[in-house]
This record gives sequence, C-alpha cells and structure tokens, in this order.
Amino acid sequence: MKAEPFKSTTIIGIRKNNEVVIAGDGQASMGPTIIKSKVKKVRRLGKNLDVIAGFAGSTADAFALFERLESKLEKHTSQLQRSCVELAKDWRTDRYLRRLEAMMIVADKNISLLVSGTGDVIESDDGILGIGSGGPYAISAAKAIINNPDLSAEEIATKALNIAADICVYTNHNIIVEKINL
Repeated sequence: MKAEPFKSTTIIGIRKNNEVVIAGDGQASMGPTIIKSKVKKVRRLGKNLDVIAGFAGSTADAFALFERLESKLEKHTSQLQRSCVELAKDWRTDRYLRRLEAMMIVADKNISLLVSGTGDVIESDDGILGIGSGGPYAISAAKAIINNPDLSAEEIATKALNIAADICVYTNHNIIVEKINL
C-alpha cells in the first residue's frame, strides 16, 4: 500500500507581535490507518537552536531534510533565508533529494518560510503559513482570528490546529508548539 504524500499532518506557522510559533499535530498516518498519535513534527534546529521547523509528509524524508537544513545553517552562519534557498536548489536538482516527499515551515526571529521540493521558498504576506492535509483548514481558522488583539501567536496556532483536527481525518488534537520570542 502506497500512502499518498502530505496526508499525514497539519503544521502551522504564525508570526504576530513579539512572537513566532510553529505548531503541529501528532498524528502519523499510513493510508487510512493511524500509525501513531504523538509524533513530534516540530523541532528546534541550528547551532543555538534559534530556528524552529515543522514538517509534513514522509517522516524519514523530513529528518533527512532537517539534517540538510542544519548543515546549510552552519555553512551560511544562521542565515535562514539563504540556507532555505540553497536547500531548495539542492532538493530540486539532487537525484536523491528529488524523491523526498515532504514540506517544511521554518522560522527564526527575522523570517518565516515555507520550503518545498518543487523549489518553493515562500514568505507569507500576513504571517500565516500552513502545510499538510489540514493546512488549508488551519490557515483559514488562523486568518479568521489573527487580528484579535487578545490572542497571542501561540493561542492562534493552537486554536487553528484544533479546528483543523475537528475537520481533517489526518490531523489530531495532540499539539506540539515551539515558540521564539522576538
């Protein structure tokens, strides 16, 4: 049974006021079957753990990409945008990397980016990024509440993921959040 790519999670990135958050659910699916409910798909990267990243897609592929991104961050002295562009170039042109089925949202104090294997390195206009099968639901929920002055980036991400989990069968309510205060 070949699982469809990217039907395994929801990851959201929120940049608001003095914080940036990447949050993800904990469900790992293989086709229509839940394999694990507490997978950690969001983690800190970089020498000083000053970058946060979340992935959607194949777990092994994502770990390979995290390692590649960390090496790019070391090579380019923690310049996240340049590191992501270099990773996307490699991902698109390297025969091995081209087969990886994953997407990532990465962020540091300065920028939040979506990185894909098709060569995309995208910064959002409104501070909201989402990937995975529940990504569109989480993005919609976050857009509806982003301007609420009483909600922090972390609260928006958590609410958006819970809404996505109520709608998307590939998303659950076991939420992991990583935050950087700006």
